[in-house]
Amino acid sequence: MTELFLMAIFSAALMLCIWAGQSILFALTFGLIIFSLYAHEGGHTPQNILTMWGAGVRTIKPILITLLLIGIITAYWRAAGVIPAIIFYTADFFTPSIILLMTFWLCGLISTLTGTAFGTGATMGVICAAIAESLGVPIWLTGGAILSGCYLGDRCSPMSTSALLVATLTRTDIFKNLVGMIKTSIIPLILASAFYLATGIFFAGEGVANIDAKEIFSRTFTINFGVLIPAILIVVLSLIRLRVQIMMSASILASAVIAIVIQGETLGELIKISVLGFYPDDAELVKILSGGGVISMANVFAILCLSSCYAGIFQATGFLNRIQAFLIKLSKKFSPFVSILTAATLTSMITCNQTLSIMLTDQLCKNVEPCAEVFAIHLENSAVVISPLIPWAISSAVPLTLINAPPESIFAAWYLYLIPIYCLAKLA
Repeated sequence: MTELFLMAIFSAALMLCIWAGQSILFALTFGLIIFSLYAHEGGHTPQNILTMWGAGVRTIKPILITLLLIGIITAYWRAAGVIPAIIFYTADFFTPSIILLMTFWLCGLISTLTGTAFGTGATMGVICAAIAESLGVPIWLTGGAILSGCYLGDRCSPMSTSALLVATLTRTDIFKNLVGMIKTSIIPLILASAFYLATGIFFAGEGVANIDAKEIFSRTFTINFGVLIPAILIVVLSLIRLRVQIMMSASILASAVIAIVIQGETLGELIKISVLGFYPDDAELVKILSGGGVISMANVFAILCLSSCYAGIFQATGFLNRIQAFLIKLSKKFSPFVSILTAATLTSMITCNQTLSIMLTDQLCKNVEPCAEVFAIHLENSAVVISPLIPWAISSAVPLTLINAPPESIFAAWYLYLIPIYCLAKLA
């Protein structure tokens, strides 16, 4: 009973922060305090509680290092013109009838290459939303396509923090997980693409795109196929299953060379960009291309650290034991995936953030599915895609806010629904 009461208080604090427009770090800090007090009341000394925090953070140490690399690579891809080049070479495909399909695919491409849903929403998402609006497509539909595309890559990119987190928690190989994720996403991807194509044909207006993406980027960057080398490196090195940190470091190095040789950046500027991010001089580009850098990862870094402290406390105190027992019964009555999906939905609604939802679902259901590889895929097909479908969760609120789309957009995020639906259908 005490556990449920504390979770309710914590959930209320999270929702209050979101409603007030404040960072959820305040609520996460508050939660860490009340859960630490719970541990203290259970007989654990302050030193023991600090040990619990440390044990939780140590489990995600590789992810924290990768986060720093992600911050640098997303800044350098902007400075080197990698993202502008991708948009430049795909801009001609934007037509009224296929705008939603292109939005889904292009956001999926960028999120797969960069591993960041929020970064994708802030770059490709902003551009696609503006073009779709000028073509007469309802913003809630565009928002759904962008949300689906953002988490297509967030779910199955070797640079995705959620994919790395799942692999770390389950002690599985991320590249083997990616193969499993691709297998379970082929049918949902085809169906979602068909839905976006049909909807685009039905809803598209007669407008003409009022944003010339090619002109905007070409006046600031030197665009050629050589600029795409850092993105190609990610794809090639992923195929040979090189370590993620090495793979990203190679792309960062290539981006730095291109930024200096082709785009005219200086070494001093690149050092600054790696920390603070890339901010172009062009006023039109500032809105759609600014960002990246180590500093951009600070919020995610803090969320991961605080969330992992929770995991350490819950593990040491048995905080979740009663819920675990219920989920084991549920898995025996139905299936492990049903149990994991139930836990993921509840934790996503309560915690309001994807990271903690993944961690709690892992703790709650690690005894539900004995095979670690299967469990990892189940986590990816539940906790990772359910969180963006919760209107008050930051996983959906941030990407939709970036493009000024309403919460109703989650009803058009069909790919995210189709993943768990397909997995459930396979059980029938």
